[in-house]
Amino acid sequence: MKHSIFGCICVIAICIMVFPASADGETRTITDGRGVSIDVPADIQRVICIDDGLAEQVMYSLGVDSKIVGIGSTCLQQDWKVDVPRVSGSNITMTGGMNTFSSLRPDVKQLPLVAQYNSPPNFEMIAELNPDVVIIRPSDCTFYTDESTMKQTIDTIESLEIPVFVTYGPNSQYGCSDCTDISTVDNEVRLLGKLFGKDTEAEKLAGYLEQSRNFVQERTKDITDAEKPSVMILGLSPKTRGEGSAGDVWGIDTIEGVFLEQIVNARNAYQEKGYFNKQNTEQILALNPDVILLATDWGFHPVEELYSAPYYQDLANNMDAIKNKQVYSLPWLPCNCDKRIEYPIELMVMAKAAYPDKFADINLNDWLISFYKNIYNVDDKTADKLISAQWMDWVRN
Repeated sequence: MKHSIFGCICVIAICIMVFPASADGETRTITDGRGVSIDVPADIQRVICIDDGLAEQVMYSLGVDSKIVGIGSTCLQQDWKVDVPRVSGSNITMTGGMNTFSSLRPDVKQLPLVAQYNSPPNFEMIAELNPDVVIIRPSDCTFYTDESTMKQTIDTIESLEIPVFVTYGPNSQYGCSDCTDISTVDNEVRLLGKLFGKDTEAEKLAGYLEQSRNFVQERTKDITDAEKPSVMILGLSPKTRGEGSAGDVWGIDTIEGVFLEQIVNARNAYQEKGYFNKQNTEQILALNPDVILLATDWGFHPVEELYSAPYYQDLANNMDAIKNKQVYSLPWLPCNCDKRIEYPIELMVMAKAAYPDKFADINLNDWLISFYKNIYNVDDKTADKLISAQWMDWVRN
């Protein structure tokens, strides 16, 4: 059924596409993440991004985000709310969570939505928007494990004589020779810089991300195995609870597991492979980590959920990490199928949680303000707003 719907949309799009998407004039040849050379206008003016925010974030940093005329993710147009019950009877309520680009550019909610998760793109709309280029990031949620639809999408858009620029993230399921290598994000930044003729600015951003990563790795590189704390990356998905388990854990081969063991140099409490490994209460208790990191998992999860929610009282009363208040929330990352340019925040939270003494000189609030200012070229007030967008307000305590 998916293929027949896909085919019908393609016919409509091709019929209305009378003129090429690119205007006449000077062009440049650019090589994308596939190693494919594409011709784009020398002065790109109209861009569609089919991803969950990486391209938009980089474009904002490079000062070319005004060129975006269409997007491919509902997560860029949503505000989220958290509502968690306490055993006391009151609720933990949080509002205003969103993608950082959505916070920087609230008008993204008014942009045409040309694609979304689990649905074929709207080729008619793509054609009508007449883009100079369509940026596709297959490792994001729109195409996350659907290689067939991704390839059909690229072929169809290219058949409309619209250039397609593909960039693969570290969690890509296909087309990626070095998956789980976070430097892939740095390289995506550089590729996008070339696309927009902003090589210098992109190199500065990529270099800053690399520097932030190396800062953590350098401080922890000499820690011995005996000194490493056991750290669990735990998701508190309500969907998982509804299926009878207590939560999900991240394995050693996930990008978060790589962060934890290869950059932060701690020990993943769960020494198996895979994402979203369902665990019951007894299994989580048996892992007995020193530290718990709460990841985005069908929503944001504040530490108070483990401490106070009625459905986690067996863990709260019997787990040392919870009783010792060694639980930390990672930043809110809506549509977190792959990493974006905020990934150093996760690294720093992991590092502070695992090695508080080694990172005692890092004030997370001040570090975050500086981080956002560096990647987005914003002022203190805007950086403070981004802290709230990622529900990192707890760093102010």
